[in-house]
Amino acid sequence: MRQRVEHPTESATADAEPLVVTRLSVRRVGDGQLVLPATDLQIGAGEVVAVVGASGAGKSSLLHALMGSLPTGLRREGTVRWRGRPIPEGRAARRWRRVHCGYVGQDPILALNPLWSVARLVGEQLSGSRRDRARRVREVCDLLGLPAELANRRGGELSGGQAQRVALARALAAEPDVLLLDEPTSALDGATRGMIVEAVRARQDGGTLLVTHDPFLVSAADRVVDLTLPCTVTSPPALGPAAAPPAPGHRAMPLLTVQGLRVTRPDGALLVDDVHLDLAHGSWTAVLGPSGSGKSSLLYAIVGRRPGQHGRLLLRGHPLSADVRQRDREQRRTVQLVGQHPAGELNPAHRVGAAVARPLAVLHGLDRRDRAREALRLLGSVGLSAEIARRRPHALSGGQRQRVALARALAARPEVLLLDEPTSALDRASGAVVLDLLDRLRADGLAILTITHDPTVAARADRVLHVHHRRLVEGRTDGPLPHTDNRTEESGAR
Repeated sequence: MRQRVEHPTESATADAEPLVVTRLSVRRVGDGQLVLPATDLQIGAGEVVAVVGASGAGKSSLLHALMGSLPTGLRREGTVRWRGRPIPEGRAARRWRRVHCGYVGQDPILALNPLWSVARLVGEQLSGSRRDRARRVREVCDLLGLPAELANRRGGELSGGQAQRVALARALAAEPDVLLLDEPTSALDGATRGMIVEAVRARQDGGTLLVTHDPFLVSAADRVVDLTLPCTVTSPPALGPAAAPPAPGHRAMPLLTVQGLRVTRPDGALLVDDVHLDLAHGSWTAVLGPSGSGKSSLLYAIVGRRPGQHGRLLLRGHPLSADVRQRDREQRRTVQLVGQHPAGELNPAHRVGAAVARPLAVLHGLDRRDRAREALRLLGSVGLSAEIARRRPHALSGGQRQRVALARALAARPEVLLLDEPTSALDRASGAVVLDLLDRLRADGLAILTITHDPTVAARADRVLHVHHRRLVEGRTDGPLPHTDNRTEESGAR
């Protein structure tokens, strides 16, 4: 498909399309710092426009500026026109958003009522008879590969990938004139990503604007708006150059052992069974599998937030309680998790610097000056500037929040690091910074267990496992993936 790449400085043809954006920019209220450079774009019926750029370039802010939903502390400049008429900020923008827009954010699981059923969530904005609403819900769920059995499941029981598709189904169900999507494939496997592209391309009467780092999704767009800014990521001098993984003899002794672990849903349905893992010093194990197959639930079971129903955990050969509340401080420090939804794990009231510094105070007793200095070093190690430390989570992009969550976990100085889709919200350059950092850390003995759909992440691992028929099986990503029982898509696992 032929694409035209547009840069923010190009002008749009005035009112040639239903939605026309002219010189739209976003600045911080306090210091006037530019968050989004002046951007022009237009979206016509049936068109798909992709927005790309480095993490923190203002892509998510562009969507919120369009909808008039910028968080406190940011202001919009420029104009947004709908069918030739300007949309002012405030009440008019909110009314336009309700009538004409569908939106799926980067953390859709946080936007879904955890107590509502999938059917209720998807049909929330539909009108008409009960039969017509149910038929429309089934249509969009089928379009996105959501099985009928999922309809009665609650929002809080969905995996990250299932929540992403349910949120998209809800947005599609109302057939909006403008569909705004922020990283809509970050938690999805390859086959499911294809369904998303087909669903978006099928919208003949509405336009779609999507923010993405996914080259596959970009290839499906009619036009691309590039917000690329000069890369400002840095690496910490204390770590030095990237080192090779340690020799096999260095990591022969298992640090964390998983024996016969069985993970189930809250209702008792089986997700993965008979899991055996040996995480040695300096090892990197990657687990791949379709959305909803229980990969994230496995991490939660190991870290002790959602204890497994069977099996046992050993830390340095000694029993490790399945419940994190029964682990001592040293055990909690040793095993750290960076989840798939950092927006839900970072306290919105705490500034980034304080969030990263807290483990340094609680677990290591550093004084204020030392922990502030170390927090800045950790932020730098994941490619974030010192200025980020003064912000709160709502003022960060999804990729920046993801890296803050990683920096906070590293502040605990763990020996085992569990990562759930660690690069899903990152551009290629930022992702490489994070992966290079992890390689250096495991050269010092850190054991890593990663859940991912990203082949570049799996390529860094020295062991790759796939979820297959509810078991973990050995495999590499340089060949065809093992066939997975479709029932795993219905698991409702995080």
